[in-house]
Amino acid sequence: MKFTPETYKIPDIPMQPFIDKDEIWEYLHNTVPTKKRIREVIDKSLSKQRLNLEEVAVLINADDPESINEIKEGAKQLKQTIYGNRIVLFAPLYVGNKCTNNCLYCGFRATNKEQIRKTLSDEELVHEIEALEDNGQKRLILVYGEHPDYNAEYIAHTVKIAYSVKKNKGEIRRVNINAAPLDIEGFKTVKKAGIGTYQIFQETYHRETYKSFHPWGKKADYDYRLTALDRAQEAGLDDVGIGALIGLYDWRFEVMALVRHTNHLEACYNVGPHTISFPRVKNASALNINDKYFVSDEEFTRLIAILRLAVPYTGMILTAREPEKLRDEIIQYGISQIDGGTKIEIGSYVEKDKNHNLNKGQFKINDDRSLNEVIDELLNQEMIPSFCTSCYRLGRTGEHFMEFSVPGFIKQFCTPNAILTLAEYLTDYAPADTARKGWEVIEKNLGSLSETRQKQIREKIEKIKQGERDLYF
Repeated sequence: MKFTPETYKIPDIPMQPFIDKDEIWEYLHNTVPTKKRIREVIDKSLSKQRLNLEEVAVLINADDPESINEIKEGAKQLKQTIYGNRIVLFAPLYVGNKCTNNCLYCGFRATNKEQIRKTLSDEELVHEIEALEDNGQKRLILVYGEHPDYNAEYIAHTVKIAYSVKKNKGEIRRVNINAAPLDIEGFKTVKKAGIGTYQIFQETYHRETYKSFHPWGKKADYDYRLTALDRAQEAGLDDVGIGALIGLYDWRFEVMALVRHTNHLEACYNVGPHTISFPRVKNASALNINDKYFVSDEEFTRLIAILRLAVPYTGMILTAREPEKLRDEIIQYGISQIDGGTKIEIGSYVEKDKNHNLNKGQFKINDDRSLNEVIDELLNQEMIPSFCTSCYRLGRTGEHFMEFSVPGFIKQFCTPNAILTLAEYLTDYAPADTARKGWEVIEKNLGSLSETRQKQIREKIEKIKQGERDLYF
């Protein structure tokens, strides 16, 4: 089948492109952000309603210091209202870095002769997962290059291995995927393996820029990638993640396009993306790209706050590409998930040192703290580190997740379940000082819950201390 810019066809389902650059730029060029209008838009978001493109353009164009601060404060308030103090933790695990694409910003690109190519054997994969479990990890995202060896059957195979590894009290309860787009049958295959979220980032939604950064390889087809998550939905895989690589094109356009992609999924399938990611371009092996659209820390913080207000109920992921001090600051403006103890070189979790080799990884990470160091800092901020996976295993995904989350009820589950997973970590893995701080944070957060819920949680915590695991609401 030939894919054209005008249309892409899922079998028997005609589809027109839903990213219209002229529409996006018209909003950005013609929307005037008066003080009154900015306040109205923020108030709408605080009432837990998703924003439309015109309203997002209002926030983007509000570039004076007073308005930017108001947007940040609104995002902070909204994050607290919907998600409370909990931050979900996960670890990326790179399975293989073979790739047939030539993405100019990526260390995995096929023309990079410096990259050391490797795919983990089943035995090596088990050892990597055991090393992660030894640190207390419960949630993984498996990452693959785009290569025929990493087809749907192989991805499903590695997912099953991940779920099967149980060392001491450790186990992996949630396996997400970041991999190449699949056809409908491929998405059905990985769904049967029990995956969580399937992430596919468009990288840049600007078609001409996309073409310049993806000169050849399967990924060069903009439309096939853009419609990948529609195929996932058609396959019954309703838990998906979108993202843009910030720094390839104007961040204002990318934010608008991310919201437009969210609108499209909600309109067509009654459920938006489970997560949105916004990694910034970072150094990679033999990287040589124009920095024209790179964004400052201040701009990055601002766009995160805008996204939080734009999509109140969508999870937002901030990765270890960013330095620890910036991550610790930005979390408050709407982040719901971060990685901890991150290593991205193939086979690096078994190794104990923190040395980074760009020729073994996709890009450079800038926060190499251990999982416990990340948890310790979250506790210093009186946040609840969470390894919760209950929604996925109880069927609270897709439309069912929206039924719980959109009215604001999800906090009833998030905070109690975050406390229980933290209690597991403190009991099984935490050093004494971290454990002390953790129990103090748990007590403080229990005080904000009803007496009935407090009693239920305390009963489960006692069971955890007595050796029971995986307790949740």
